[in-house]
Amino acid sequence: MAILNCSKLSKYYGNKAALNGIDLSIEPGRIVGLLGPNASGKTTLIKICAGLLTPSSGEAYIGGMSPGIETKAVVSYLPENSYLNNWMKVSHMLAFFEDFYSDFNLAKAQEMLKNLGIDENQSLKSLSKGTKEKVQLILVMAREAKLYLLDEPIGGVDPAARDYILNTIIKNYNPEASVIISTHLIYDIEQVLDDVVFIKNGEIALNTPVDDLRENHGMSVDAYFREVFRC
Repeated sequence: MAILNCSKLSKYYGNKAALNGIDLSIEPGRIVGLLGPNASGKTTLIKICAGLLTPSSGEAYIGGMSPGIETKAVVSYLPENSYLNNWMKVSHMLAFFEDFYSDFNLAKAQEMLKNLGIDENQSLKSLSKGTKEKVQLILVMAREAKLYLLDEPIGGVDPAARDYILNTIIKNYNPEASVIISTHLIYDIEQVLDDVVFIKNGEIALNTPVDDLRENHGMSVDAYFREVFRC
């Protein structure tokens, strides 16, 4: 069974379509790049799958269930913007996630923090924006979820840290789960992708395995994206 299945999924704001009749199926065990220019519908799609937005029409199913309380137990969501409270310490967030999510692996989170040199006793207020984003990613990837929804996971970190972040994603997600990564930094992430979904004006412009794209078009994902979107 597909971990994510969208059928004729649409989201309108007034007369403007953020998503227009999306059909999309994601199988378990795949790392998928959700790629498109700004305002193409990427974040809207992710928020619907995370249960934060309600579609105007059509359906989205996570493991056969509509997004809601039940799916929050199997979906691990990283928003584009930070939700960490500055008055808390890193250790407070670990305790919060451990208490809230039954699939949270505290030992895994602590190991990732140690590898990045982040002290659990540090207050979030004292951390740089990039370090906060690393903490958020660690919290998300330490869950044993079925679907990981990552909205711009490397957008705010320095280039030297991106390889570590990507390796963290690869090594720490449940191999029976799938990961959807929304990003504009295609060159940096295409090495880890199994599939790519190009989204343009709220519609799917391309949905293909990365190897097929390279074989059929003779170019990288980044180069082909630039060709399609002329950027």
